[in-house]
Amino acid sequence: MYGGGTIFENIKGTELENEDPGQLAAFEARIDRGEKIEPRDWMPALYRKQLIRMIEQHAHSEIIGALPEGTWITRAPGFKRKMALMAKVQDEVGHAQLLYSAAETLGKPREQMIDDLINGKSKYSNIFNYPAFTWADSCFISWLVDAGAIVNQLANAKGSYGPYCRALDRICAEESFHLKYGHHCVIYLATGTAIQRAMFQEALDRWWAPMMHFFGPSDNISAHTETLMRWKVKMATNDDMRNQFLDMYVPKIWELGFTIPDPNLRKNETTGRWEYTEPDWDEFKRVINGDGPCNKERLAVRRIAEERGRWVREALQSKQNVYVTPLA
Repeated sequence: MYGGGTIFENIKGTELENEDPGQLAAFEARIDRGEKIEPRDWMPALYRKQLIRMIEQHAHSEIIGALPEGTWITRAPGFKRKMALMAKVQDEVGHAQLLYSAAETLGKPREQMIDDLINGKSKYSNIFNYPAFTWADSCFISWLVDAGAIVNQLANAKGSYGPYCRALDRICAEESFHLKYGHHCVIYLATGTAIQRAMFQEALDRWWAPMMHFFGPSDNISAHTETLMRWKVKMATNDDMRNQFLDMYVPKIWELGFTIPDPNLRKNETTGRWEYTEPDWDEFKRVINGDGPCNKERLAVRRIAEERGRWVREALQSKQNVYVTPLA
């Protein structure tokens, strides 16, 4: 088991004091055997709480993440780019619905999750609170942000909660196409004019800090890592996923001739780990708590969408409540 010892010895606080020790031991044994936990199975309240928090935030990130790219659908260069980006944005919203469904199996209604999002109670990935000023910003998101998401999702697809793992399997299959699309867009800019190359370099300069925030706080300050790792809700630490991303994509960025805006970025050949300037975690906390460049704008868009779509939801609910006499 992760970290050694028992759950009671390693998790601080009182959230497990009321759990039955026998059921908890049986639950841990299932986790250790690599079994999937299903919605009707017994689970600790803390496991349920952490899963809801994590899956709900992932769903919110998918639906909010469609917004900065969505603004570029009408301005994308050429009909094929417009069609591809439109399909990608549609996929992201679909991913959110898959994840909301997975979270609902844990007992939290989708309506409450949406309310918590637009009221600022629930969080989503910091990186989607930054503006996409140019077409190169959209290309950065499609390639490198989606690459980071795949690193995270491929790991967690091997986790312990069945509905979440199955949703991630499907999402990763679609994200692989998004990654290829984004890479193709960046290659086009990288092999284009000096202006096109400069545009992507400028986007890279602005987005690199949010990208380093993307995987979450360093392991030594993350509040949830130990619990999530122990119960296989999360299958890799934040720092491990950040290192894997750097391992896979820094060489590709350098190969294209772009400069990463961190003079301290280097791979330690002895440890096999990347060294870099420590991200500004004060900015991370400030943005995730609502004080980022686009926090208010993003939530305002979702609030408007929720209000405009209310009549559709009410009509569907009304239709479900009408009994139709079957034909003889």
